[in-house]
Amino acid sequence: MRVQRVTAPDGGPESWTVVDETFAAVDPVDAFLAHLTVIERSPGAVRSYAFDLRDYFEFLTAHGIDWRTVRLEHLGRFVGWLRLAPATRTAAVTALVVDEPHCSAVTINRKLSAVGSFYTFHHRHGVDCGELLTTIKSGGAAGSWRPFLAHLGSDGNKRRRTVKLKTAQHIPRTLSSDSLAAVTRVCDRLRDRFLIEVLAGTGMRIGEALGLRHEDIDAARSLIRTRRRINSNGARVKGADRDVPVSAALIRLYTDYLVEEYGDLDCDYVFVNLWGGTRGMPLRYWNVTELVDRLRSRSGMKFTVHMLRHTYATDLLRRGVPAEVVQKLLGHVSLTTTTTTYAHLEIEDLRRVLRDKGCLDDRPGEQ
Repeated sequence: MRVQRVTAPDGGPESWTVVDETFAAVDPVDAFLAHLTVIERSPGAVRSYAFDLRDYFEFLTAHGIDWRTVRLEHLGRFVGWLRLAPATRTAAVTALVVDEPHCSAVTINRKLSAVGSFYTFHHRHGVDCGELLTTIKSGGAAGSWRPFLAHLGSDGNKRRRTVKLKTAQHIPRTLSSDSLAAVTRVCDRLRDRFLIEVLAGTGMRIGEALGLRHEDIDAARSLIRTRRRINSNGARVKGADRDVPVSAALIRLYTDYLVEEYGDLDCDYVFVNLWGGTRGMPLRYWNVTELVDRLRSRSGMKFTVHMLRHTYATDLLRRGVPAEVVQKLLGHVSLTTTTTTYAHLEIEDLRRVLRDKGCLDDRPGEQ
């Protein structure tokens, strides 16, 4: 099976589907992915679901299992199958994972979540998915739904079980001020430097930055706005619109970029192609991927654009900015997302607090 991009003939948003060996769409997956597109989930999210469900249906096909008759034991076997290298994933032989698992616990949990959403969709549309799968029921506030296979049986008093692997808590990776300076130093174009500094100085996601229009930058108020809109380069704003205060230095860099490189180009987008190809076309995600590769090579810094968002948020929290303010600046819907993601203090943060409170001597090692 393979994942296939779907382009709307009327110029609508792109989508994705899964096709089998005869290039026919896998109907239950296709219906679910089409639904995600209709409710305006991002193409990137739809693509991710497509790859996860492709793996699931490859597993079902290899083991001769109908997707409507899946039981808990099959999900356990699916987890084991995902841990195997693709070359050893056969129905005839059950291989043991002797080396590093092919899929991490985080990846497996994401795939299980995609499978759960797939079954929830079909159950709500009247498909008989079997007693175990159709016992998914609502829980929590605002119509939220419990995770896939969150419980066995319809009795709320029965012990709940969840198909979910334990994962280690990872501290978001950040760049030090020196490392960030090393990256901006090797930018040989103001456009590239401005993009890096916008990400590091606002905490924007890359899709939000690529969708920026000149009207979104309020130089007089030192403000940059993110707005939900359809962009020709596929860039998307995740969450609600928001305004982010920025430094005067960032506004000056924007002005220099307009004067020295952008010139009299008639285009709404801030980040566009200026050298080679079609001048004035807005940058796409793959353009940024190539830029990051170049900057990593020149600077020796191993970073991703999302690390710049983590760097921004972590620096604010270390400076004592309240979590609810950081939440609003990052565009998190829930304060819990902010506090959970950044609920980490490294040893130097702990040392600094203890020293400030007089609990540690400023001269370690001395008696």
